[in-house]
Amino acid sequence: MEELIISIDNLKEIARELFNNDCRVIGTTAENKFKVIDDPEQLILNPNSVPTGSSFKEFFFPKTEPLFFYKQNNSSIDLIDPVIDKSRIVVIGAKPCDAAALPIISKVFNWDYKDDLFNTRNDNSLIIGMSCHYNDEFCFCNDVGGSPENRKGSDVFLKPLADNYFKAASVTPKGEAFIKEYQKYFEKDLGKNKPLVRKEENPNHFDYDKVKTWLDNNFENKFWDTAGEMCLGCAQCAFVCPTCHCFDIVDEQNGSCAGRRAKNWDACQFSLFTKHASGHNPRDNQEKRYRQRISHKFKYYNDKFDEILCTGCGRCSRGCPVSLDILQIVEEINSLSQKSNAI
Repeated sequence: MEELIISIDNLKEIARELFNNDCRVIGTTAENKFKVIDDPEQLILNPNSVPTGSSFKEFFFPKTEPLFFYKQNNSSIDLIDPVIDKSRIVVIGAKPCDAAALPIISKVFNWDYKDDLFNTRNDNSLIIGMSCHYNDEFCFCNDVGGSPENRKGSDVFLKPLADNYFKAASVTPKGEAFIKEYQKYFEKDLGKNKPLVRKEENPNHFDYDKVKTWLDNNFENKFWDTAGEMCLGCAQCAFVCPTCHCFDIVDEQNGSCAGRRAKNWDACQFSLFTKHASGHNPRDNQEKRYRQRISHKFKYYNDKFDEILCTGCGRCSRGCPVSLDILQIVEEINSLSQKSNAI
């Protein structure tokens, strides 16, 4: 496919057309957060910005959603399916660490049961990703198979050029169809606009294979006695994470004869997450719960789905109220693995 470019003004015009076609347009705004926008001027595309405080996960996997409604009629109960929102979703300007999350978590939503609610939103979506020029002490996308130029999860990928232009490339057939649909807003790349150069390359911090090997063999290691001792169990990390996907299913009553069964976000860092009806809790302290968080992301999910359950965005560490840094923890594990190999 020929090289194309598009201006920020034309991207906003596409957004305007999408509004008029009843499409939900999700973009980053001046507040540096993902939100449904209703005015093209709200759209901000800044490759140098820090990742948003939270991901756009909630637009595909809502914090709460009904699975069905129920109503009791004397001796019978009516079950009513929810109306699935089939409107088109277009995310504009997702960083690679956000876009990559959707194909990762889609595996758990299609494992032993296909989640129609998630799949409908995912199937009706289009992700316009954008290369990232930001890097701080919490970023580690390179270490988990990503990069600032990673196109995984994007349907169309943008690379920033000078003068508020972007080089545009289709990544999937869905993206190719999108560019064709709005081809009047794209121009041929004549090489007039110079690419914006990233200030510095992202460093590597650990060897994932070594971390995985250590996790495979050190479930009872004394390291876990202190690794998560600062953790408050607030689950800030899970809720801002683009790949955390734990949920609870509860029946919520509305009056005496009606209610709904709903799926609500949950987190493995909560003390009640694994508590049995008998009162027994196999993860009865925060150290065990933090071991679960690290092991799930860097071992268990990989064992099951051949994916690392982390995109290295660093949100969990930036927002942690006690400055518990997941990158530092994994770097420590990497060091422990090297020491083990040296013995």
